[in-house]
Formats: sequence, C-alpha cells, structure tokens
Amino acid sequence: MFYCNFKSSKEKKSFYQKKKLEMLNYIKDSLERKIASVSASIEVLENQISRDNVEVSS
Repeated sequence: MFYCNFKSSKEKKSFYQKKKLEMLNYIKDSLERKIASVSASIEVLENQISRDNVEVSS
C-alpha cells in the first residue's frame, strides 16, 4: 500500500483517484491487446475456412 503524508483529505482523494485511473488504464490496455489477438485469430480462421471451401468446390 502507499504511505504518503497528505496535507489534506483532498490531496489524499486526488492521489488515490490518479492511482485508480492508472490501474484502470493498465487493465484497459491489457484487454485491448487480448481483443486484438482474438480478432486476429478469428480473421485467420475465416481465411482458412474460405480457402478450404474454394479448394473443395474446385
């Protein structure tokens, strides 16, 4: 946990809000990377399925 000597409760609140925002942005970035990975996998599978369907009908 953080130990800081705050001059006021307003400073303390601001500090924890900034830390919370940093944490949420980190989580958001992590989820965006995972979504990008899943989206790329879906695209590759769709391309493979399309390619396989063309080969079967030829």
